[in-house]
Amino acid sequence: MKVLVTGGKGFIGQNLVIRLQEKHEVFSFDVDSDTSTLEKYIKKSDFTFHLAGVNRPTNPCDFYKGNVTLTETIIELIEANNLTTPLLFSSTTQVGNGSDYAKSKELAEKHVSEFAKRNGSKVYIYQLPGVFGKWCRPNYNSVVATFCHNIARDLPITVNDPRIELTLTYIDDITDVFMKVLEGDIQEPVSYKVTLGSIVQLLESFRDSRNTLSVPTVSDSFSKKLHATYLSYLPKDHFSYPLKMNFDERGSFTEILRTIHHGQFSVNIIKPNIVKGNHWHHTKNEKFLVVSGEGVIRFRNIKPFGENEILEYHVSGKDMEVVDIPPGYTHNIANTGNTDLVTFMWCNEPFNPDRPDTIFLEV
Repeated sequence: MKVLVTGGKGFIGQNLVIRLQEKHEVFSFDVDSDTSTLEKYIKKSDFTFHLAGVNRPTNPCDFYKGNVTLTETIIELIEANNLTTPLLFSSTTQVGNGSDYAKSKELAEKHVSEFAKRNGSKVYIYQLPGVFGKWCRPNYNSVVATFCHNIARDLPITVNDPRIELTLTYIDDITDVFMKVLEGDIQEPVSYKVTLGSIVQLLESFRDSRNTLSVPTVSDSFSKKLHATYLSYLPKDHFSYPLKMNFDERGSFTEILRTIHHGQFSVNIIKPNIVKGNHWHHTKNEKFLVVSGEGVIRFRNIKPFGENEILEYHVSGKDMEVVDIPPGYTHNIANTGNTDLVTFMWCNEPFNPDRPDTIFLEV
């Protein structure tokens, strides 16, 4: 299908164009486009997404020029070429609040509705609330974009009343819905009601997680989408962050992540001919995955009246397998190769120095 997107360089437009290009031929028209190309695109297109608009002009008259006049022009070109091209128009939930922006969008909606009745074209009007996600311009008209940008850079933010509630929609939910409209499946994008204070609290926890190594809270849909959005605003030279490597003559141990409910993730490096471990746990349990090198993991059940058989699991980065470390078994891991033995480790709980549950005993 050939699809026209007006406002293709805008926030929603860029995200939609990228999605459309996966399956369709896309024509993008924007404020800096040659006006003569608009009719050419309309003649070629099977569907038009009219996303272009003005929301923060210096002169209120520009609201009507950008939001109404362009809409009228698109409609006139469709009709002048005897087309019945379906049209999706992005409006705003601000319609009805009396502002010039809302009035201009409402008037544009009226033209679109009248066009449908007159021309027989299918039209879809989406009144969108605040939208957040990647590629939204900060310090413009999106509080989420501004907060993400500033918090990622340790810049100040202003929150006059943290109790203020916003209705927000995620950009990928919008593009999902718009893609389905092309197939005749009409839906509304999911929206979230959240307070300014909760947004700031989440964003600050995302920022701080690099220092605490705690996995950010992403258990609910909004938090997951806000976290993805926050990461897209990181400065270009801040995509990486250092970890503390604990070194000794045997190698190193580095914690990667820790979670409240899902344990701790670490990397253990053991030098050749070195053995680490020789301890057991009452309740704590682990999973070992050797990703590089050659080694052997040994177990012995320490049950007082049980067998003292030593079990061995030979492990290698060439044939990766996970080895469970159960409670009640003293265990160790030895490097039997000529290179460093690198093991990815998961423990069911972050290390607690006040209750380590680690008792040293030779295998």
